Amino acid sequence: MPVFFKFLSALPLGLLHGLGWVLGWVVWLASGVYRRRFLANAHQAGLPAQAWLGAVGQSGQLVTELPRLWLGRAVPVQWTGAEHVAQALAQRRGIVFLTPHLGCFEICAQAYAQRFGQDAQPITVLFRPPRQAWLRKLVGAARQRSGLLTAPTTLSGVKQMIKALKRGESVGLLPDQVPPLGMGVMAPFFGRDAYTMTLSVRLVQQTGAAVLLAWGERLGGGRGYRVHVQPMAAALPADVTAAAAAVNQAMQDLILQCPGQYLWGYARYKNPRDAAHTDHATV
Repeated sequence: MPVFFKFLSALPLGLLHGLGWVLGWVVWLASGVYRRRFLANAHQAGLPAQAWLGAVGQSGQLVTELPRLWLGRAVPVQWTGAEHVAQALAQRRGIVFLTPHLGCFEICAQAYAQRFGQDAQPITVLFRPPRQAWLRKLVGAARQRSGLLTAPTTLSGVKQMIKALKRGESVGLLPDQVPPLGMGVMAPFFGRDAYTMTLSVRLVQQTGAAVLLAWGERLGGGRGYRVHVQPMAAALPADVTAAAAAVNQAMQDLILQCPGQYLWGYARYKNPRDAAHTDHATV
């Protein structure tokens, strides 16, 4: 399988996205469970079909572009809002980047590392290693690059992120990912309560870091990506539950900018798994 990944990494990005588009539709048509969840989530957001239809193929592109991003040559990246990153880094407060399952979230950290992380201010991203040994080794090696560090979803990983922020560095999280039991609160997401992580909120509260919203738009025709960055509309409330709700609202606003690239098939409203026997943290 690593050899196959290496082969795919050499293909043009446009071809990989074309294959991914087909893959996305095949999975959507073949899996009733996935299709029903996809439609339920899109309908929960109140979107018409023309708004979410493109996300069927985009979900497949999310998979087929990974070999190129992990192992292949650099892809073209444009920026919108890079000045917000530069301003926050100049203050040396640290930055918490919040990115939903929108577009190519893998490219956000890579693009930051290439543009900003070379100047002693790297980004550390929260990373849950895959269960398969070969994939764990492959992904771990691919994500460890200049200006980009990874932190495991454990107590030691959280401590690593706190230390990074206190040094004025950056960290990246996907706050619309369902956390383990005990690491979140119920908060509205598109009008329905969803178990929402509190880690991002507590990182900001403990370190005074700036909060920036970011997502990677997948451009058509294999032209690469555009990273969008913007600040939160308002400071996070002191109350953890209210702050989690504010983060969810911010994620909704980003998603609605480009619903055709959101991962609507993600089980956002699932029950959290029991983390009683794992080394997860509550900071």
